[in-house]
Amino acid sequence: MASQDWFEKDFYAILGVSKDADAATVKKAYRKLARTHHPDKNPGDAAAEQKFKDIGEAHAVLSDPKQREEYDAIRQMAHGGARFRAGGPGGNGGFEDIFSAFGGGGGSGVRFDTGGGSSYGGYPGGGDADINDLLSQMFGGAAGGAARPGQAGYAGYGAPRGPRKGADVQATTTLPFRDAVEGSTVTLRTAEGRTITARIPAGVKDGQKIRLRGKGQPGEPGAGAGDLILTVGVQKHPVFGREGDHLTVDLPVTFAEAALGATVPVPTLDGSTVKVRIAPGTPSGRVLRVKGRGVAGKAGTGDLLAKVQVVVPETLSDRAREAVEVLRAEADGDPRAALAEQAKA
Repeated sequence: MASQDWFEKDFYAILGVSKDADAATVKKAYRKLARTHHPDKNPGDAAAEQKFKDIGEAHAVLSDPKQREEYDAIRQMAHGGARFRAGGPGGNGGFEDIFSAFGGGGGSGVRFDTGGGSSYGGYPGGGDADINDLLSQMFGGAAGGAARPGQAGYAGYGAPRGPRKGADVQATTTLPFRDAVEGSTVTLRTAEGRTITARIPAGVKDGQKIRLRGKGQPGEPGAGAGDLILTVGVQKHPVFGREGDHLTVDLPVTFAEAALGATVPVPTLDGSTVKVRIAPGTPSGRVLRVKGRGVAGKAGTGDLLAKVQVVVPETLSDRAREAVEVLRAEADGDPRAALAEQAKA
């Protein structure tokens, strides 16, 4: 795209959208206009063909957030006081002439580069001029000189920024289940050999990402360090599981305890036990809740959920077998009757 096009063309007007239109509105307007003015629908119509090209050009810029931001800045500059008139014999220097003063050549060598380049044509390093750098030269200080560190340029576009913050660092670590619940301090070593000590908060979940401020790469002089983005893995526990802020545990009980009722101990993560009451006739799978014995979180401490598992003996003494035979003989009804009826539905 010619550099002066962004000054002269109103891409919002071409698409028929407002300047604050979101990406979906821009896309919808483009598709509608493109269908209307497509050359296949208007064979031999030069005006429709040009309109189709203008629509595509406008959409290419406005659908790209970075290009749209630069385009808006240039349009604001064009309408905010600075005026650029086309150059020519006897006339004032035009837009291209102004930019050529910074590029060391004709205006045709200037382009709007959205790829982050920073060198000027004819300057050490060569290459085409980046629009940010050109705006910096025009509004950020004396021609040919960079703005002072921290100096703001034209509306924040293109002026050299202050010292850059260090880059963020990605890392992973794996914690034992107990350390994840209670919190822990870990020591990590970077590829450069740096040692990082990080505090892992209590209650971290498996796969959770934690941002540790200032633990990343060092910044430039006068700037802070980046952050450490730490992905935490949690090892499984042989007894306890986790559901949100609740701890879970399978609680084995005997057939007699489940049938007749009992008070049994339940282990907790801190190594102590709590007593829970098994009501007579408790089935396998029932969950008993122990308040406040789960994971401490921002919203409070979760509970310990004990899931009853009725243990059926593998062998029986003669006396025990006789007792079970009596129980079977006195059993009332078929416990699977409802299941059979539901299966027919």
